[in-house]
Amino acid sequence: MPLVYLCVRPEAEAARAESASFRAGAQLDQEQLEMLDLTREPLPADAFERWSGFLVGGSPFNVSDRDQDKSGIQQRVEADLERVAGAAVDARVSALFTCYGIGVVTRMLGGTVSRAYPEPTGPTEVRLTDAAAGDPILGALPTRFTALSAHKEGSGEAPPSAVLLATNEACPVQAYRVGQRLYATQFHPESTPLPFTERMAFYRDGGYFAAAEYAEIAQRVLAASVTEPGRMLRAFARLGA
Repeated sequence: MPLVYLCVRPEAEAARAESASFRAGAQLDQEQLEMLDLTREPLPADAFERWSGFLVGGSPFNVSDRDQDKSGIQQRVEADLERVAGAAVDARVSALFTCYGIGVVTRMLGGTVSRAYPEPTGPTEVRLTDAAAGDPILGALPTRFTALSAHKEGSGEAPPSAVLLATNEACPVQAYRVGQRLYATQFHPESTPLPFTERMAFYRDGGYFAAAEYAEIAQRVLAASVTEPGRMLRAFARLGA
């Protein structure tokens, strides 16, 4: 069965760009990695029969926002993502949740997501924990590598039942695994420098950085060497196939 990229970005152009980054990073074509836009249609009832693996992208949504402040679309998206996470916990499918998605999973598992652990837009150093040694997705990566990140919320501790796989100073929970089929990362494993700067342009006024600093941040992103997160995506594609 194919894998599917779950779009949780309301901005269609940004979603298409992210989908292309996931395909490129995982080295999959459109038949191998399909796309479902959860902001425009719900998760189908037969999702776990149609797709063997799920890749969840980022979003301007924030899990830590009050429920009464969330749109109906966001509430439905989060409910659908919890269904996917639950199926991965039960090993019915494989799933990799990134950025916004890690917050949905953390909350579902009883962890805490807050505005206390943001990261500025741009390159960030990620460090693997001892528990990552031998992991089928992250185990082959170097113990320190550069990834790209931009988020307003995060977690100080992995949720109950999760194995912490990666960390850093700004946001202690960078990646974890639950069971053998559910993975979550705070950083963007699909992003490489040029597409990331193009995505930054969509969110220039989104509060992730001062709009006047776009050129300076973009220059720093383009100068970064981001080679390892794509290896993680390719490993997940093999696991999820």
